[in-house]
Amino acid sequence: MKELSTDYGSVLIGAKAELFQRALDLGVAARHRTPHARFIWALTGGGTPKEWYDWVVREQKITHGEASMIDWTVSDERHVLLNSVDSNFGNAERQLLAPLDVPTDRRHPWMVAWPVAEAAEAYRRTMLILAGPERTYDVCFLGMGDDCHTASLFPGTPLLGDDGGLAFGGQEVPGKGWRLTITPTGLRQCGLIVVMTLGANKADALHRIMRGPYDPTNVPSQILKTCAERVVWLVDDAAAAKL
Repeated sequence: MKELSTDYGSVLIGAKAELFQRALDLGVAARHRTPHARFIWALTGGGTPKEWYDWVVREQKITHGEASMIDWTVSDERHVLLNSVDSNFGNAERQLLAPLDVPTDRRHPWMVAWPVAEAAEAYRRTMLILAGPERTYDVCFLGMGDDCHTASLFPGTPLLGDDGGLAFGGQEVPGKGWRLTITPTGLRQCGLIVVMTLGANKADALHRIMRGPYDPTNVPSQILKTCAERVVWLVDDAAAAKL
């Protein structure tokens, strides 16, 4: 596995199986070194996380006992019910948390049945109880879209310009509906951020993030520069082709 040092964090380049294992290893290592009573692991949405869930369960990479010691959530969510195929937490629950028999009191979805503002505020209160002030997730998994978005921070969306100093918020994304998401402030309060991005269709976006001018309003993943010392990118050869 090849490693690059960038202004946006460490970039590890390898095959999918290697990257899946490294993602798990990073999360487990973070849990073992946490000083906190509750360890919060935030998952994310997209096709690659679904593949990772299936791999973890199929290969028996996490035991029920291990999974039950972790508080599980997602870094962002569509404003849809959990039984929707578009729900990030719903997919994580069906493909990972339920097969691992994670106790319900260790599962922390966004309150999607409520209006967006109320759902974001309720989630903020839940995370404050779990994590305490000025702390969000011990490990935060993220993806990166071919438009350079990460979490539900899309180019030009309001939370990129002003999140009010809040760790979590809600916003309407044109053409994509309402989203609930960790904010730039919240990302800076994470212990570790792991960004996994695979495939040739991500090569242009990754080059724009790593090699282009700094413009996080239009290239949202560049916001990770503000906490680069705690960011690890897991990238396959196809996605890294233009670095």
